[in-house]
Amino acid sequence: MLSYSSAPEALRGLGGGLRTRWLGTVPYQDAWALQRGLHAELAETGVDRLLLLEHTHTFTLGRNANPDHVLVDPLDVRAELVASDRGGDVTYHGPGQLVAYPILQLPPKGWRPGHSDPQLIGTLADTQAYISMLEQILIQTIADLGLVGAGRHDGCPGVWIEPNTDRARKIAAIGVRIEHGRSLHGIALNVSPDMEYFSHIVPCGIADFGVTSLANEGQEVSMHEAVDAFVARFEQHWQPEWNERSDVVWRQTDTDLAPFSRGAGPGELTDGSNRLRPSAQGQSWQAQSVDGTSVRLLGRLAEAGVMEGIALGDRKPDWMRAKLKLGSEVLKVKQTIRDLDLVTVCEEAGCPNLTECWAEGTATFMVCGERCTRACGFCLVDTRHPEALDAHEPERVAQAVDRMGLEFAVITMVARDDLADGGAQHVADTIAAIRQTRPATQIEALISDCKGDPASLQLIFDAAPNVLNHNIETVARLQRAVRPSASYARSLAVLSRSVAAGLQTKSGLVLGMGEDADEVAATLADLAAVGVSIVTIGQYLRPTSHHLPVARWWTPAEFDEFKLIGEGFGIAHVESSPFTRSSYHAKSSAAAAEQTATSGQSVMGRQH
Repeated sequence: MLSYSSAPEALRGLGGGLRTRWLGTVPYQDAWALQRGLHAELAETGVDRLLLLEHTHTFTLGRNANPDHVLVDPLDVRAELVASDRGGDVTYHGPGQLVAYPILQLPPKGWRPGHSDPQLIGTLADTQAYISMLEQILIQTIADLGLVGAGRHDGCPGVWIEPNTDRARKIAAIGVRIEHGRSLHGIALNVSPDMEYFSHIVPCGIADFGVTSLANEGQEVSMHEAVDAFVARFEQHWQPEWNERSDVVWRQTDTDLAPFSRGAGPGELTDGSNRLRPSAQGQSWQAQSVDGTSVRLLGRLAEAGVMEGIALGDRKPDWMRAKLKLGSEVLKVKQTIRDLDLVTVCEEAGCPNLTECWAEGTATFMVCGERCTRACGFCLVDTRHPEALDAHEPERVAQAVDRMGLEFAVITMVARDDLADGGAQHVADTIAAIRQTRPATQIEALISDCKGDPASLQLIFDAAPNVLNHNIETVARLQRAVRPSASYARSLAVLSRSVAAGLQTKSGLVLGMGEDADEVAATLADLAAVGVSIVTIGQYLRPTSHHLPVARWWTPAEFDEFKLIGEGFGIAHVESSPFTRSSYHAKSSAAAAEQTATSGQSVMGRQH
């Protein structure tokens, strides 16, 4: 593992390295969008990627697949059918199957692992040598996990048990695509999937031989063990100059995008230690909190390794004391918002910069109502059952923008998982209304993930906001504790889609909930790797006792350092300070990023 303090040159994106991510359970379409984003940026970042995950139940058709090899209606077995641009025929992905997507810059024919020559970029890759390497990694991984006899089966790609016999059975599939000398797709190792799903297809178009798994062969192996073994062998063969790894929380049953509540009551009051410790049975975590924080919420923090927090009544450091300014401009903005019956995230989320921004005549309008269908552990927005959309809200927002004479307007939204499109059309209508009323105004749209639905996201992309903002919020390890109805991979996929749509793309982090410096740097690297050009980083302030405790106060000097690291990765502009929030200095940040991109500094800033 890299050290934030001892290897800053690696953290800042020098080439020849490998960044590995365990992402948990990820829908196929999200993983595909993320792969595409990483692939597109790889030539600039110079750092290879290894994505490790499980998929939800999915049948995929390769470029040469025979559709008749899908023997059932996928909906009848709760599966999705996706056409893929990888090689091969039909295959199955699902829980219990380790999927690895290496996004690598491959050297040309005659290569050997351990490449570092920048002149190799863009040259014709040796695809067969790459596939052979993946097969060898899998063969050795399977042996490391206790199963002997894995090997290659003549005429059939992948890895087999008892190959070249009439009892041969496939345990791992390989399907890749090489574009511009860079790899996409990868491998699928059957650890302990539901084998019934393979009976619904002709796996890889091979009808004469069966499919097996480690579990079927008598090897009871956890997914964590399988991932660790695969990564070790991959690094041995690929020989990166350095490597770095971040994982989402490991669970016995992975439930990303899980329901979540902060609890409607006052929470449990116990001994007031404000710590988490194992129960007597050692099977679960018991929260000990003087201020009534939800036991469920604190249990998820403990699951992520965050064992202590700062008590709600403890004194804040001097740099976390916001100054209140109530001038005439603040009152004018407030009156406009009240006259038009609008909602601002400035008020709803308790932003510490409210008076500063309102004094400058700016505000962030929140649309799709004021009630969110998610209950993230850090957010103050109302989580009661949402009301119907207000069809006239877009027009009123446009009137407010015009009345305030805004040159730059920020529109955000609550998550609306109760709506088929997640509220996307309403956001697009708001952008259109502002453009019609005040065409010269630039618009930033700060959106939810819209459940990752490509069509819903496209509605917003087609409205062409000047900046598309979607916050990743926290590091990979803390995703489930901080926002368990979202996911790290999905947010990166949304950002990748935005960049692919040609939009200036922005994201943000809230620090102080239990992350460490290495993880912040790794997350900035991930944002840069999918093409994000603006990032905001600010300190978490606990709004109520129902919310996550503050684990740490990051200093202004540390925020300055994160700015340098993020921009060192090639992010055009990083706004980083204790009081920075998603729309803080939005107009100047967009202008700075645009100027950097125009001058070509965003490319020059990437170190190789």
